[in-house]
Amino acid sequence: MTRQGTQALIVHLHDIWSTGDTGSIREVYAENFVAHMPKGWGAAPSRDGHDGIRRAIERLRAGFPDWCEHIDDMVIDEDKVAVRYHSTGTHLGAFAGLTASGRRVEVDELSIFRIEDGRVAEQWCLNDDLAFSKQIRGEPLA
Repeated sequence: MTRQGTQALIVHLHDIWSTGDTGSIREVYAENFVAHMPKGWGAAPSRDGHDGIRRAIERLRAGFPDWCEHIDDMVIDEDKVAVRYHSTGTHLGAFAGLTASGRRVEVDELSIFRIEDGRVAEQWCLNDDLAFSKQIRGEPLA
């Protein structure tokens, strides 16, 4: 896959999360996709495979219907892509056991993606979960 093709693939991935277009999952994610989420999430619902990604997107967008991922930096090295991005959304529905707060959130995130046969096969993701939780509860970040 060319460098431009890899970049377009990752942009498309973030577009899927930003629009909720789950019909495009097969174009971006490998069938045997595996997500490696932060250990603090405990036994979070699976994001593995096409169905896992679809369920994760649906859960997220049920709580944050205007969720949008904004790419800040992307570094491509052979089959790995590192992305620094921030996500924004308004907590308008139930999410992670919390009822809608109506609060707007902005979350810093880092992901490393492994590309195989033109699709994303693995993802390692780190989020600023503390800032995310504080924003939903209406607590100051400082």
